[in-house]
Amino acid sequence: MNLQHRIQAFASLGNDLKALTPEQIQELALRAGNANPWFDKQNVTSALNGIISQLDKQYLQEWLFVYDLDKISAKKVGVVMAGNKPLAGFPDFLSVLITGHLLYAKLSSEDTFLMKMLAQRLIELEPQFAARIHFVPVLKDVDAIIATSNNQTALNLERYFSNKPHLIRKTRHGLGILTGEETPAQLKNLGQDILGYYGLSSRSVSKVLVPTGYVFNSFFEAIEPYYNILEHHKYQNNYDYNKSLLLVNRAPHFDNGFLLVTPNEVFTSPISVLFYQEYSSPTALKEIIGANQEKIQCLVSADGWYEKSIAFGQTQYPALWDYAAGVDTITFLAGL
Repeated sequence: MNLQHRIQAFASLGNDLKALTPEQIQELALRAGNANPWFDKQNVTSALNGIISQLDKQYLQEWLFVYDLDKISAKKVGVVMAGNKPLAGFPDFLSVLITGHLLYAKLSSEDTFLMKMLAQRLIELEPQFAARIHFVPVLKDVDAIIATSNNQTALNLERYFSNKPHLIRKTRHGLGILTGEETPAQLKNLGQDILGYYGLSSRSVSKVLVPTGYVFNSFFEAIEPYYNILEHHKYQNNYDYNKSLLLVNRAPHFDNGFLLVTPNEVFTSPISVLFYQEYSSPTALKEIIGANQEKIQCLVSADGWYEKSIAFGQTQYPALWDYAAGVDTITFLAGL
């Protein structure tokens, strides 16, 4: 298969997914939810819609136009896939296969059904991919490694695969910037960035930077429509547990009944908790962001006013070239 052939196959996969009925998506969510209760219909639908939006033929061509992919020699690329949200491993699945390499994927136990379903649909549309997709329990005899994991596991992987080309991504999160001048609609969109996928995505906003003395009343009023998130029992359990911890430890916090907001300089917040940190001036804001670049997956602000940020409500809809950890996956693959 040449590049245009592969692009057409993935564009066909996008059309195939677009044709899924609500009943079919419900069935997919039920089967995926058997292994991971966080994978409910809403989250599976969101993940599929995100993939569908990327698998437009013209969009794929625009993405790959800037790379020289004509002379790639196919390598066995091992991928350690994450399972924090439905189909979290899809960007690497797409990148490896569309560049002409062979995929050897170690699936997360949290997300096996959906990834295998996607692979099977692709193979049905283009049978030549059958020899290029391999799901394996252990990665061995591969030529290169791509992985996304927590910081400690990432260090272990870097050591273990030090003799092979590797792209190992560490834990990152979304970071929001507030000024106090945001509209209710903008704050509601920020609520989606925080609570979408129950806060489990690496692009979920886990922390916000606020001006000194910021009052959260308007923010809480704007995100009130997300109150039904408590209907998910695992989220409710996390909320109750983290609220108890804050109360027992007498930690300062705000509570609107389904989201806990507490000051903390750390970036990784627990489910149902949003960390915040105050800044005293634009210079101080810039210094905080600059000192924590390696912890930030995406930066969000109202209408994307801050440099290199995106608008509230857009964190879960990255462009194909919005690479995880800011590392160009296609350049890495093209250089093997």
